Formats: sequence, C-alpha cells, structure tokens
Amino acid sequence: MAELFTPFTLKDVTLRNRIAVPPMCQYSAVDGLTNDWHEVHYAGIARGGAGLVIVEATAVSPEGRITPGCTGLWNDQQKEGMARIAAAIKKAGAVPGIQIAHAGRKASANRPWEGDDHIPSDQPGGWDTIAPSAIAFGANLPKVPKEMTLDDIARVKADFVAAAVRARDAGFEWLELHFAHGYLGQSFFSKHSNQRTDGYGGDFAGRSRFLLETLEAVREVWPKNLPLTARFGVIEYDGNDQQTLDESIELVRMMRARGLDMLSVSVGFTIPDTSIPWGPAFLGPVAKRVREEAGLPVASAWGFDGPHLAERSLADGQLDLVMVGRAHLADPHYPLQAAKELGVERPTWVLPAPYAHWLERYQMQK
Repeated sequence: MAELFTPFTLKDVTLRNRIAVPPMCQYSAVDGLTNDWHEVHYAGIARGGAGLVIVEATAVSPEGRITPGCTGLWNDQQKEGMARIAAAIKKAGAVPGIQIAHAGRKASANRPWEGDDHIPSDQPGGWDTIAPSAIAFGANLPKVPKEMTLDDIARVKADFVAAAVRARDAGFEWLELHFAHGYLGQSFFSKHSNQRTDGYGGDFAGRSRFLLETLEAVREVWPKNLPLTARFGVIEYDGNDQQTLDESIELVRMMRARGLDMLSVSVGFTIPDTSIPWGPAFLGPVAKRVREEAGLPVASAWGFDGPHLAERSLADGQLDLVMVGRAHLADPHYPLQAAKELGVERPTWVLPAPYAHWLERYQMQK
C-alpha cells in the first residue's frame, strides 16, 4: 500500500488517508455567513476521498476578514451554517477541520479577482485595520494599520477563544490557528512588522508572546482529545533565512509544550520583497527539519500535488500529511486519480456508490 493511502491518527482522530485539503478561501460569504456555494463545495470535495478537509480561513471578528467575502465565526448564526458544513464533510467520510484567523494589516482587501488591493476605510466594504505596529505591508496593501493597544491584544485573543468554542460546538474535529502569511499572528512574530517596545515586541520572547498566549487560551477550550494545529510561516526568504528558521523551530517547540499537536509548514509572506524559490515541493526539506528538530508531526501545502511527489515526501520523512489544494479544485476526485497513478487497487472504495460504480466501470473499459 502506498504511504499516501495509509491511515493517519492524531489524538482521537483517524484520517482514512494522508491526503488533506488545506484551507482555500472562497471569498463568497456575506457578513461572514456561509451559503449554498460553501455547502456544495465542501461536501463535493469531501466525497472525493480526502482524509481531512479544512474549511477556509474563517475570521474571528469582522475586522479580521481578509475581504468582505470571507467567512466568520464571531456569532452563533455563522456557527449554524458551519455546523451544516462540518456534518456534510463528516457524512462524506472525511474529518471536518476549520482554520480560524485574523488578517491583521492585510484585512479590508478586495477579492483577488477584483484587485486584491486594500479597500479604503471610507468606501463600502472597507474598514480600519490593526497590527502589532503601525507599519503598512506595502505593494497593493498600502493601508497603515492602527498599532494595537494591550486592550486590543486581549480582545483579539478572546475572539480566537470564542471562535474556537463555536467551531467545537459546530462539530469540527480538527482546529487550525492561522499564524502564517503575514496575517496577525505572523506579524507579531516578524521583525519586519513588529517594532513594539513593550512585552509583545522586541526580542524573541516578546515577538512570540501573542502566538503562545493565543494558543494556550484556545487549548483551554478546545477538547484535549481533538487535534489543535497551526499554520505558520517558518521562513521568509528575505536573506535572513537561517536565523528566522532557527527562531521558528524554537517557537514551534514552545508551541508543542503548550499543546500544539501538528504544524502546517508555510512561508511568512510578511513583506512583498522576497526571493521565494517556487518549485515542486520546495518546502519539503524545510518541513523535514521542523519535523525532526521540533519533534512534531508536520504538513505542507506548496507544490506537493503530484501523486509520486506526495508519496516521496511521506516516504522520505518530510511530511506526515500532504496538503493538496488547487488540484482538488481542478478535480475533487484527486485521491482517485492519485491512487490509480500509484497503483493502488480498487481505489474507488473512497467514493459513494453512484460515483464509484460508473468511474470504476469507465476505467475498466479504457
């Protein structure tokens, strides 16, 4: 049996295989509420056979949305919609997961296909943003955020906790904290975006504090038998890669000690001027180092879509789970195609009978 199709157990949760669908923003919500689009989208992908389906970056507050079209979990009406999605994912045989997030200074943006740029605060759909320091991201996101007060920090941590409780009550069994991609958590950790002089900035301990305190607070309310994970940019590709990676691994060790169960390894994206070596599985060696030195299971979502490449990343000890995003948008039955490429017999077992019968029959006739 290919490694990609072996079960994976974390806490009391067992995935039917090691294929996971990472959070992929749909930008199709209104006031944070899911709708028919989300319900059909997530149910369809889950029916395709992935072991884990993580719902898109879901804001813990209105100000935390990336765009006006982002989903939210800051009220109970949103929780009701998310409960339907979690149930549909589970009914299809996948584990339902969700990522909760705050976009920080990258919030208040247009949808990617509408410009992917900041919406001025005085225009419809725009609002004021917050961040550790009053430093703009730059490029297409020039809005200068308000520097967060201690009260702001306490409020946002409480928002993460409240969203985690709603995710729990909605039936999700896997929670991911979004501490990557230049959003709020990553902004606290990065020297590029955090120039505070109080206890939430400055040295490594200060820049780590918001992430660790938020993790600890969420761990208190998230069931101990269910996975609590995070997506975190461990490297920036800004010329200081070794120092950033060393600090990131130390922070991940501290997260593990405070109850983190798994890390999704990503890039920081804290500044626009970087030299990212884009290519198939380019983060594989980085993820392996995090896995070995931090002593934590890891996943990653950049360029592992090819089935043989995904299989090799598992066999070589780079990853424990393979996050496959855009390939699932192109083909929700990606696991079926991956199984065929890897020579796994009767791969249609993961599909519902109305699909499995016809797809298997067609394959036999080819």
